[in-house]
Amino acid sequence: MQIVDLSPEHEQLYFVCLEDWSEEVKEAGNHKEVWYGKMKDKGLRVKLALDDGGRVGGMIQYVPIEHSFAEGNGLYFIDCIWVHGHKQGRGDFQKKGMGKALLEAAENDAKDLGAKGIAAWGIILPFWMKAAWFKKHGYRTADRQGIQALLWKPFASDAMPPKWVRQRKKPQTVDGQVAVTAFSNGWCPAQNIVLERARRASAEFGDKVIFRKIDTFDRGTFLEWGIADALFIGDRQVRTGPPPSYEKIRKLIGRKVARL
Repeated sequence: MQIVDLSPEHEQLYFVCLEDWSEEVKEAGNHKEVWYGKMKDKGLRVKLALDDGGRVGGMIQYVPIEHSFAEGNGLYFIDCIWVHGHKQGRGDFQKKGMGKALLEAAENDAKDLGAKGIAAWGIILPFWMKAAWFKKHGYRTADRQGIQALLWKPFASDAMPPKWVRQRKKPQTVDGQVAVTAFSNGWCPAQNIVLERARRASAEFGDKVIFRKIDTFDRGTFLEWGIADALFIGDRQVRTGPPPSYEKIRKLIGRKVARL
């Protein structure tokens, strides 16, 4: 196994989170590529795990916490760590130590960059980005919001724990129309799929539906709302992990339209 920095030859694979075989991920458009173009000069770090044959099996991306969904000082924040586990495409690389190797590489890199610690988000339920996995590797909980835990590992004695940026407001309804509001940071293809599905579904209803995209890459906009990526139909938030199907989103919008 080898851990390497992202290079131009692997950028397109990184933009689809290693799922270049997936038809679904194509629905995400080029939002992550655009996000990468803006973030690569703001401290974004990306590392890949290669097997003995040189195949990419895992990835990790992390940013200065000032460009994340949390608040903190002198820390890096892990947006995502992912080891490909599907039979399709490149195959299943999980349970071979790639995740641990990627995490250790990111921690060592953050230390070399002068960080006082590193943070990550994890889900308390046993699926993707499991909080328990980070805890197994020495992280502890700093904050919690719903099923999402904010975890961290300090490197320095004077490091201060991070905290979540919490939601400050939600979209307003519109008289005589159904407002569909998509908050989008651009970093995650799964959330970009939600954005594009909601945009397409909204267009089917003509002027009965108004679609609004709120770009939360801008830090000020993100802090104004306290929302990074989300979908609201009217003033009700739709669960977007994993991404709901196009048909489900259209059905939810249709129900609101029927009540106008």
